[in-house]
Amino acid sequence: MAGADTMAEDWLSRLREDFPDQPQSVCQSIVSWLLGESPERLADLAEADLAIARQAIEYRYRILQQRYWGVSPDQGYQRLIKRLSSLFLIRNKIKTWISLSRDRRRSVVDVIQEVIQEMMRSDRHLAQQLKWIATCTQNSRLRNLLMLASIEEYCLRPIRNQPLIIYRFVNYLRRSQKGGMTQVPTGELIRLVSDEIAAGDSEDSLSLLDVEAWNQYQEEQTELEQQSMRHQVKTSFVNYLSRNLDDTAAHWLELHLKGLSQDQIAQSLGMPVQQVYRLREKVSYHAVRIFALREQPAMVLGWLKTSLQEHNFGLTHSQWDHYWQGLSPEEQAILTTYKEGQPTEALARRLGLKNRQIQAQWVQLYLRAQDLRTQGEG
Repeated sequence: MAGADTMAEDWLSRLREDFPDQPQSVCQSIVSWLLGESPERLADLAEADLAIARQAIEYRYRILQQRYWGVSPDQGYQRLIKRLSSLFLIRNKIKTWISLSRDRRRSVVDVIQEVIQEMMRSDRHLAQQLKWIATCTQNSRLRNLLMLASIEEYCLRPIRNQPLIIYRFVNYLRRSQKGGMTQVPTGELIRLVSDEIAAGDSEDSLSLLDVEAWNQYQEEQTELEQQSMRHQVKTSFVNYLSRNLDDTAAHWLELHLKGLSQDQIAQSLGMPVQQVYRLREKVSYHAVRIFALREQPAMVLGWLKTSLQEHNFGLTHSQWDHYWQGLSPEEQAILTTYKEGQPTEALARRLGLKNRQIQAQWVQLYLRAQDLRTQGEG
């Protein structure tokens, strides 16, 4: 307890300096809140862990001092909601959800308030904090301010590189949907997913339900992004065909994407089936060799997950190593230039080639990689 007592005395002295107009009882209440429900735990911490604990206490105090001290509880609540609503990650995710929901009149602030209200009703950590704060002071105004500071600090805790409120938001979505994640067949499973895991300190615990909800949310977001990218690629390619070939080619693509056979497409277009097959070859050539690799490589290859920069042409590590070793120094230089996003003019001058020759080699290198990828999948 010596370490905790010393820390308590240090904080009491600091609070007397920071709030000279406040009575001793208020300063003592704040110190109790800062050190937590079990201050004796500080005596057993190693030096490194104690330094981290000191930083956490300092962070909690700054939140109280800078955001909530000296304001009314109503003003403090508005500041809390404004602070959480300003977080880039949570704001973007809520806006995306609102745009896809039926009720688009809701704002980010509305959703944040609903999430906080649900946390106050169901979050065990906040319930414990509320009980502890009630033992720290009988002053209702001070209790409210300490609770607001506790909520902000808790919501901003980093869990797997995400602020905890993002997990709570995803959990809120699951519970607000029909059935939700709690619609499971047995009570034993409900008990299981309600258990908590922690990295050490029980205050950093994270419900398994949160993790599962977050994983499912991420999968749904990935699926939505894929659908959006597919629509973007399709629209862009249809416009490309209309500009560079003709409307018949664009119409063929629309029918092909609907799953029609070449005979059915021939009947729909009023063309001989042999001509439709030739049209298919022409569209395929433009799709792969021109549109995908020259016109819009970033968009198309990003959608296919075969980009050079992020996906190494879609090759596995062993396939990429095998592929790279089989390249000539000139070909390696071309890929390095494209991978680093550098202009090709300087490389073309150094190799004594024209830009279109560099681009033609890039197309062949991509196609060779896709052949290797197909062989690996076969």
